Amino acid sequence: MTKEWNELTGMTQGQPILVERVRLVDSDIVIEGSFSLPPLANLSAEDQVFVTAFMRSDGSIKDMEKLFGISYPTVKSRISRIAKQLEFVEITKLSLEQEVIEELERGDISPDEAIRRLSE
Repeated sequence: MTKEWNELTGMTQGQPILVERVRLVDSDIVIEGSFSLPPLANLSAEDQVFVTAFMRSDGSIKDMEKLFGISYPTVKSRISRIAKQLEFVEITKLSLEQEVIEELERGDISPDEAIRRLSE
């Protein structure tokens, strides 16, 4: 984690951050607007380090116990606490009927194919 990021998180003291200007490092391209940070960037620096270590250890709680010198229940508790701070993106699967109708409307399948798949 960079020194600048630690300073930024220290200054904001956990308050939400709204980014209004972004400049691409290797060019003169600047984008202005109103941008929210991704959910992981809103975690404290300490929690970001923990999540990064967890991902780098392929989700191994045993490795996290060794790396941070904490117990299994402490690792689980910390993961749960961090998870509650992250918004979950719900993924819903279309029903077969909805999927077939959408494919038919887009012209991806013929009416005969739609009837065949729906009658299976």
